[in-house]
Amino acid sequence: MLRDITLGQYYSTDSVIHRLDPRVKLMGTLCYIISLFCVKNPLGYALCALFLCIVIALSKVPVKFMIRGLKAIILLLLIAGFFNLFFTPGDPIWQWKKISISKQGIYMASTMVLRLALLIMGSSIMTLTTTPNYLTDGLEKGLGFLKVIKVPVHEIAMMMSIALRFIPILLEETDKIMKAQMARGADFESKNIIKKAKALVPLLVPLFVSAFRRANDLALAMEARCYRGGEGRTKMKPLKYKKSDAFAYIIIFAYLALCIFLGRMLFS
Repeated sequence: MLRDITLGQYYSTDSVIHRLDPRVKLMGTLCYIISLFCVKNPLGYALCALFLCIVIALSKVPVKFMIRGLKAIILLLLIAGFFNLFFTPGDPIWQWKKISISKQGIYMASTMVLRLALLIMGSSIMTLTTTPNYLTDGLEKGLGFLKVIKVPVHEIAMMMSIALRFIPILLEETDKIMKAQMARGADFESKNIIKKAKALVPLLVPLFVSAFRRANDLALAMEARCYRGGEGRTKMKPLKYKKSDAFAYIIIFAYLALCIFLGRMLFS
C-alpha cells in the first residue's frame, strides 16, 4: 500500500512534459485543478479526462504507474462516494427507513469520485516529471513577484521542495519499520479496521524519531555548506523559457477557457 503512493516521486525518462519549464507545469497543474471545479456536466468531465490522458501519454509515464497511485486513496474515494450517495437530497430511487439513494446522489457520488481521482493523477504528473531541484526553482521564480511585499519566497519554495522529497523517504522508512515489527509478530494484515488502526499506533513513535533525525541531519548538512537563505544565491542552470513553453501556455489557457465555457455557459 505504501509503495503505491506516487505523489512526491520522480519518474526519470525523456519526454515532452519532462523538458517543459517547471513554471509551465506548476501553472498547468493549477489550471487543471481549477478546471475540475469549473465543469459541472459529463461533457466537461470527459474533456478533463481526455486532457489528462493526452498529458500522461506525452509524459511517457506508464498508465499502470498512475493507476497504482490511486490505490493509496481508495479509502478516501469510498468515503467521499458513500457520503454523497446516501446524504444528497433529491428524487429517491431506493429508500429504507431514513436511508435513501437519489438520482442526484448517484450523480454527485460519481462526479466526486471522478474529480478526486483526476485531481490526484493530475497533481502527480507534476512531481513525476519534475525533479525537486527544478520544482524549487520553478516555485521561487514563479512566485518572485511576492518579494515586493516581503514574502520569503525562497524559503517557502525550499520547504515545499523538502516536504515533497521527504514523502518517498518517509514511506520507505515506514515500510522498513512495518516489516521489522511484522517479523516480531505484529499483524498489519488484519481485516478488522479497529485492530488494524491499533497495530499502526506503534509505528508512529519510531517514524517520528526517524523523521526528526533525518531533519536534524539535513539541517546540519545545510549549515555545513554555509546555507544562509536565497539572498544573493545564483543558479547553475537558470530557468529560461523556450518556444515549447510558450506553446504549452497557449494550450493550457485555451483548455481552461473551454472548461469554464462548458461549466458556466453551456447547459446553464
